[in-house]
Amino acid sequence: MNILNIHGYHGTPQNAACSALQTLGCNVISPTIDYDSISPQELLQMLRQILKDQRIDRITGTSLGGFFAAALCAESHLPTMFVNPCLLPFLHLPRLGYTGDIAPFIPIFGTFSAIDSQLVSCITGGADEVIDTHDFTKNLLGNERFRIVPDGHHSGATLPLEDYFREILTGGLS
Repeated sequence: MNILNIHGYHGTPQNAACSALQTLGCNVISPTIDYDSISPQELLQMLRQILKDQRIDRITGTSLGGFFAAALCAESHLPTMFVNPCLLPFLHLPRLGYTGDIAPFIPIFGTFSAIDSQLVSCITGGADEVIDTHDFTKNLLGNERFRIVPDGHHSGATLPLEDYFREILTGGLS
């Protein structure tokens, strides 16, 4: 199974989601992304090309990577797994020191209404110290596969990703 892994802002391709998926035997394509030097539209185009070239079966996105995973899910209708997604980057990025233009994120956000919630799975930390809008995420993406880990933080390393992904990938969570 080919999985596109999209890391978060100031994150790395070898993040906790990537490691958990590799442990489960998945072929993970995890590009390095410098969010400060590429426009959201250019990044989406790059990710679309990866979907096509690598024959991606599933997408996972962590934090800001979750924003782009959501846009790709809306377009491609591929199953998508979110880890503490930042679906409102125009709100959160300025708090994290982002100095780029946040306006280009808004039209991308507008595509989220096309997401089929039956294609998504989401795990969030109940003690996330970075993203405080997981209630919005739950309302948008929530289904029986939405899980809140009460003592989980923003880092995917604080979440039981391997167990969660195993359940999703083997159909243990319907």
